[in-house]
Parts: sequence; structure tokens; C-alpha cells
Amino acid sequence: METIRLTMAQALVKFLDNQYIEIDGEERKFVKGVFGIFGHGNATGIGEALERQSGSLTFIQGKNEQGMVHTAAAYAKQKNRLEIYACTTSVGPGALNMVTAAGTATVNRIPVLLLPGDNFATRQPDPVLQQIEDPTDYTMAASDAFKPVSKYWDRISRPEQLMTAALNAMRVLTDPVDTGAVTLCLPQDVQSEAYDYPAEFFKKRIHHVERRIPSQSAIKRAIELISRKKHPIIVAGGGVHYALATEELKAFAEAFGIPVGETQAGKSALAWDHSLNMGSMGSTGSLASNILAKEADLVIGVGTRLTDFSTSSKTAFQNPDVEFLGINVSSMDAMKLESQSFVADAKIGLTLLTEELKKLGYQTMYEEGRLPALKEQWDAEVDRLCADQREEGLSQTQVVGEINRAIDEKDIIIAAAGSLPGDLHRLWRSSYPKTYHMEYGFSCMGYEVAGALGIKMAEPDQEVYTIVGDGSYLMLHTELVTSIQENKKINILLFDNHGFHCIHNLQRGQGSEGFGNEFRYRVQESNSLTGDCLPIDFAANARSLGAKGYTVHTVEELREALEQAKKETVSTLIDIKVLPGTCTTGYEAWWRLGVAEVSTSENVQKAYENMEAKLAEARKY
Repeated sequence: METIRLTMAQALVKFLDNQYIEIDGEERKFVKGVFGIFGHGNATGIGEALERQSGSLTFIQGKNEQGMVHTAAAYAKQKNRLEIYACTTSVGPGALNMVTAAGTATVNRIPVLLLPGDNFATRQPDPVLQQIEDPTDYTMAASDAFKPVSKYWDRISRPEQLMTAALNAMRVLTDPVDTGAVTLCLPQDVQSEAYDYPAEFFKKRIHHVERRIPSQSAIKRAIELISRKKHPIIVAGGGVHYALATEELKAFAEAFGIPVGETQAGKSALAWDHSLNMGSMGSTGSLASNILAKEADLVIGVGTRLTDFSTSSKTAFQNPDVEFLGINVSSMDAMKLESQSFVADAKIGLTLLTEELKKLGYQTMYEEGRLPALKEQWDAEVDRLCADQREEGLSQTQVVGEINRAIDEKDIIIAAAGSLPGDLHRLWRSSYPKTYHMEYGFSCMGYEVAGALGIKMAEPDQEVYTIVGDGSYLMLHTELVTSIQENKKINILLFDNHGFHCIHNLQRGQGSEGFGNEFRYRVQESNSLTGDCLPIDFAANARSLGAKGYTVHTVEELREALEQAKKETVSTLIDIKVLPGTCTTGYEAWWRLGVAEVSTSENVQKAYENMEAKLAEARKY
């Protein structure tokens, strides 16, 4: 047997460079490169291997470990999970900084490969710098924290273990159902230990994405269910994008006149102005979608996890005769809300259902003019909100509308947390698939700037705009520097409302007067954060990092800054001063919160009573 003597880290790099993925006959390189921040635990192991590699993996220097994983995840999501980056860190805090981003990737079913440094396997120099010592379990290390947020976790304590671990990692990373964060913990001594690896281990491997074909009995059951329903609605999720099934979704809806509501992950699967696109679904949903959901006798979920936001905490579907059909590659997702399970690839599943229903001559029985009227009503409401002018300053909804009109239809927007996802879900008008990128499975603050870089790496010929609140920007914006270093221009549209106002609004909606969420000076007399707002110059901050920076207070200044940003060749930040509390709410939507059952506040008591009343409407499973 031919062998190649390499360190474990060198073997890992060589292996990753030869991984490919294939779907529908199209083959592409799966692992494009490695993000890294070096320290003890990876500098002399995988760092040395990357420095002297003879392959084509690109190394990108991160500025924050969490940020670089968000960038890798956004890249993989934009590429429909067909290309990835790995991420390497030192031992201890460098590794732990990736845990939040690992959870974000796993919840959203996005493949990322994490390679944290780990304690010495020999234990001879223990305890080393940054080592966690558990007197009851000496095998415990910081990297054990990745276990609950990883879809596959392994610790390579001998160099030959790499072969089993690497193959399992690829199995999970390329699996449409089980993908997410994969963590291979690399002890710092083992990374540098040599082994005679079989040359066969480094051959070109092609991982095939098999499209799941439903059984004939499943097709028959689904046809029987749909054919006896008069008022179905489709809930389009992220699986529509990942299955490359946007055209099949459109054809299915058009063939039978079925209205479509979009989840955050599914948005842009159907053009906003399509006659059957009723807008966003659920807690951040449109009035049109939520009215139709309430009346629907059949809910067809396509590639959706049916989260609490998509279902308005299980209160969205009120028809006593409503039934559910779950079209999904994941059996767990396909059966949610007691759905009739249709385990299938969305592209194939929708095609087969369309063919069979056409044979029956099936059509929905919505009252003539009902769907166009609801859509027209909602479109008019979006127009109203996006033209919401205030004498005292810029409203958040007006700014969203101005941005939507100013940028090109094929430009890409990204957001993640705060009140902006709700406004964008309701108000943003997407004309093309994959131009709306929202991380809302984990709603992770700090994803926005880092994620914009990942999208720009995935789509270098398109402008990328990250729409981010001031609170989220303050949490994590350092990959802005990486975007400049890599000459990948991103546009940061920062909504400055002086605080965590999404949660401030949430508190007030549940009886609170608002507590601990505004960026204000502390008043010593009352020991409270109720002084003047903090005067933060975000544009100056961006300029100090090498980006262009603009500050706007008026709609005229906003329009001028957006035009100027298009002309810039480096990353640009526009600091937009918006009025707090000017976001959207309502529209037959609800979101369950744990309101205090006992309180001295009458407003909180009323909020608890309202919650109890809504819970009576909610499905129990």
C-alpha cells in the first residue's frame, strides 16, 4: 500500500482540498478555504500545514472567531449549502468564541466545519495555558462546549483517527437533512504528529446529493388530501431554495391557484409581485397571508421547520377542519403540527404532485377576486408604511422603503436580529431568488456584518447591503476590517435608534414601561439608565477602520448617501438616525412570551390575561 508521511494537520488540509459535491450532474469543489485566527493550539499545527500547502485552499484571516464562522455560514447559505469554508482557532477562549456561531449554523441547517485547538493529548505539560481542569473528569476541555451545538463532534487524539473523523465530517456536512456545524477538536500536540497515511485517503472524493423520491403510497395519500380541500395555502420555507425548487413552487401554485406565504428563510422564492404571493407568514406576517392562514382548510408546508414565528406560536391556523401536509426531506420537519408526512425533495415532490393533480383537474375554490383583493390591500399597506413621513425624523419603515427603491433588484440584503427582520419580512419586495438573506433561526445579533462578507464572497458581482441595528453592530462588526483586507466591498446600512429597541418595544407591549434597553447615560440620583442618549458616531468608527462613512438625518441625505455608496469601491457604512418605535406590528399576528403571572403592575396583569386568552386558540402539539 502506498503511503504518504504527513502530520495530522497536513493530512487534514490535503484531504479537505480534494472534497467535491455533485447535484443534478453538476460537480463543484466543496471546501473552498479556511478562515483562521492563530494562537497556541493551532499556529504550529494547522497553521504550518496551511502555510506550506501545495493545494488550492484559500486562507482568510478572521478578526473575531464568532464573526468568521458567521461569514463562513453566510457563504454556505448563499451557495445553497454546496460550498463551505472551514474555521480554525486556538485552544480555550479562541475556540469558545465560535460556540454561538456554531449554534447559529446548526439551528439553520447550514454546513460549517470547525477546527478548534484542544488540550495536549499526552497531558505531559498539563495544565497548559487556557486549559479547563475538571477534578471529576480530566478529559473535559473547552471544546466539549461544542457538543450540544454540533451535528457531529469528534476529538482526534491520535493522528490515525483523522481518517474516520474526516469521512464522518463530510458525511454530515453534505447531508441535506443532518447538516449543521461539524466540530473536529484538534489537540495541539497531535496536530503536529506524523503518520504514514494511505495515499488512497487523499483521492478526489465526490459526495452526491441524492434527491429524495417519495413513495407511491405517499404520493397517493397527498393527492387524496389535497384533492378534497378547497382553500389551501402554501408555506414556503428555506428548503425551497436549497432544493433549487423555486420554479417548481411557482408552477405548483399557478397550476391550481394556491396562495403562497413565505417564511423568513423562504422569502424571495416567489417574486413579490406574483399574483399568488401573499407576503410573509406568521408573527411577522402580512395581513393577506395571516387572514388566509386563519381560514385555510389545508396548510402545505414546503421545506419549512414551522417555527413559532411561522405559525404565530401555533395560533395562525384557526379553521376547525384544517389539516397539514409536510413536504420536506427531514421526517422530523415533515410531521410537525401533526402533518401528513410527505418526505421528499421539494423539487421532485412538487413536480410529481403537480403532474398527478393536473390529471384530476384539481383547482382551489377561492371566491372570485378574493386573492387579488387581499394582495392589493396588502400592497397598498406596504406602500403606506414605506411612505411614513414624520416631522420629528426618519421612521424605520420609511427608510426600509427608500432603500428598497434605491438599490438594484438583483442586489442582496442581509439582516438577522432586532425589529428589522420583522419589517423586512413584511415590507421588503424581492424580485429574484436569493436576494433576501435572513438569519432568523437563531436571530443571532452580530451575524449581519460578518454575514455580508460571506455573501459578497459567494456573489462577488452583486452589491451586498447589510441592514443592521446599532445594538447588533456594537456587538460584532470587526469583519468589516476583513472585508477591506480582502477587497470585498460591503454596504452597512446602520439603523441608529439608540438602543435595543426591539426588546424595548416587546417589554412595553407586555405591560412594562421599558427597562434596560436604551443606550442612555446613568442618572446617579435614581441609579437608572434614563439620562441623555449616548452620542455614538458610527460613521467615524467605520472611517477609523478604513471604510467610507456617512451620517444621515433626512430622506434627502439618505438618498444621496445611497447613491454615493454605489460609487464607492471600498466597504461603506451609512449611519441612519431613525426614530425609536417606528416599526411594524399587528396584522393578525401573535408571538407567545412568558408574561409574569404575578405582578404589582396592572398593565402586566392585563398582558398576562391577554396571553392566556390567546393560548386558548393555540394548537397543543
